[in-house]
Amino acid sequence: MPHATTAPEPRPRPRWWTELPLLALVYAAYSGGRLLVRGDVSAAVDHGLRLLHLEQTLHINFEHPLNRLLTAHSSIGIPADFAYASLHYLVTPGVLIWMFRRHSEAYRRARTWLMTSTMLGLIGFTLMPTCPPRLLAAGHGFVDTMAQYSSYGWWGTEASAPRGMGGMTNQYAAMPSLHVGWALWCGILLWRHGRHPLVRAAGIAYPLITTFVVMGTANHYFLDAVAGAAVMGLGALLARPVMRLANQVTNAALARFARVTAATKSPDVSAGCKTSAGERIPGQRTTSADPTDAAGPAGPPAPADVPASAGRAAGGDTAAAAR
Repeated sequence: MPHATTAPEPRPRPRWWTELPLLALVYAAYSGGRLLVRGDVSAAVDHGLRLLHLEQTLHINFEHPLNRLLTAHSSIGIPADFAYASLHYLVTPGVLIWMFRRHSEAYRRARTWLMTSTMLGLIGFTLMPTCPPRLLAAGHGFVDTMAQYSSYGWWGTEASAPRGMGGMTNQYAAMPSLHVGWALWCGILLWRHGRHPLVRAAGIAYPLITTFVVMGTANHYFLDAVAGAAVMGLGALLARPVMRLANQVTNAALARFARVTAATKSPDVSAGCKTSAGERIPGQRTTSADPTDAAGPAGPPAPADVPASAGRAAGGDTAAAAR
């Protein structure tokens, strides 16, 4: 007879009041770390030139024709700048909320995947600060479309940051392109979990449009986009191990908290002491069946070898003689 197996208990649905602080903490760590890892500008320029030369050798420098297209046609360049400056702030949280509300069974892994990949991107910024194409010397053939069309938007000449806040961003964090990585994350989830054909079509279009935008605005090289996709792939592979590690840490912390709580409780007043047979604590009530309360002082105990019936008979004779 096969043994019955018990199904694993379903994991409780995530709560928004625990998710929001976690996401805010990760984003703050990412933003702060991105500012702190500003590398040497000359090293960043060298890295950018090496990427550009490698692409030219391999004939994959697609950012050159795309940048010329956006520079020559404001009807394309201006919407592209708006997309670069805003979509990742809107679409990525929107997909995360959609997963939380409509697909809670897959939300935790999707959130862990996103956070892990973002931290991997931060490692990339640290190890390889890279100058974007728009900041290279003009002789390399790139035009900063964000600066060219800055009068149409809220950004200034320093990346997509609002005017006067360029110092709050790291302009030499081009490798990898997390714009492309986050867009790929959104696209995969929309394709995998979307039921309407338009939602699944958006899952295909959004990463492609983002890749076009980041190269056309001269904010990233093609290899930056490839690295962004690779980072998201590695984050997807690490999502489950990271979740298991997080569960172990959480369970260990809860167990330790339970032990500390139990140890701080008030100890037993008896402190392990026991009363001897027949001893009573002062003021302790006894049961009505106690013969010492009902009949007064007891006589000497009967010998051990005297039967109980004989004892009762002797007691009856004694009582009769007393009468």
